Amino acid sequence: MNFYKTVDEFKEQSGYEIDGVWYPRVTKIVEIKAKPALYRFYGRMGSFAAAEQVKKNSATEGTLIHETVEKILTGEKPGIPPSVEPSIRAFLEFLVENNIHVDPAYVEHRLVNFEHRYAGTLDAIAMIGGKLGILDIKTSQEIYRDYNLQTSAYLAAMKDVVNGLETRWILRIDQSRPCIHCGAFLRSKGGRDQVKTVWGNPFMQACQHEWGPIEGKIELKEFPYWHEDFAAFLGAKKLWEWENEDWLKKAGYL
Repeated sequence: MNFYKTVDEFKEQSGYEIDGVWYPRVTKIVEIKAKPALYRFYGRMGSFAAAEQVKKNSATEGTLIHETVEKILTGEKPGIPPSVEPSIRAFLEFLVENNIHVDPAYVEHRLVNFEHRYAGTLDAIAMIGGKLGILDIKTSQEIYRDYNLQTSAYLAAMKDVVNGLETRWILRIDQSRPCIHCGAFLRSKGGRDQVKTVWGNPFMQACQHEWGPIEGKIELKEFPYWHEDFAAFLGAKKLWEWENEDWLKKAGYL
């Protein structure tokens, strides 16, 4: 739960002002949902402070990837930071191999849904495999179902703005070091190393891992059916409004 000192602080951290009207933002709304994977992460760390530091470092690394990818999608040729070079190289190859087209006008695009009164910033709108859809970029260790809430809100806001918009994808960008013997991999994120193996594979469990060079990894997953996810998002929004009722009244939203 967030604690705010003033209504201005609440508004700044929780939403956007568009044409003089304040709206809560999508990513803040979906924070109301429980996140079991995040709770497990905190449980495995030695302390709350250590977990917060890893989260902060991971967010910085993720922002670096997002900013570099954004420049590429808008036609720039940015310098590639050495720390994320494997990820970015893999992303560039993936763009070419899959013939992905992105409209620069909709990269990091601010949106608003006037009917349901929320705003957000989408990563991109892309043409992939003959389909036009929302493209959301993540740097997490896997694709979580929670992302469906966020992307459904984006699609609902943009479906009447962009003709032909029909689907959405999560594009996960990551990097790790594979074991040259068993196929396990070592993922370093936020200053924390994690060894990833296939559950129940005794060969991986017994292997004395020898890690190869860092390799970029790209995972693209489509989620074409968004209406049920959007209904769930609206439910989350209702709960978030209930949780923050006093602040929303002070902000003039309720």
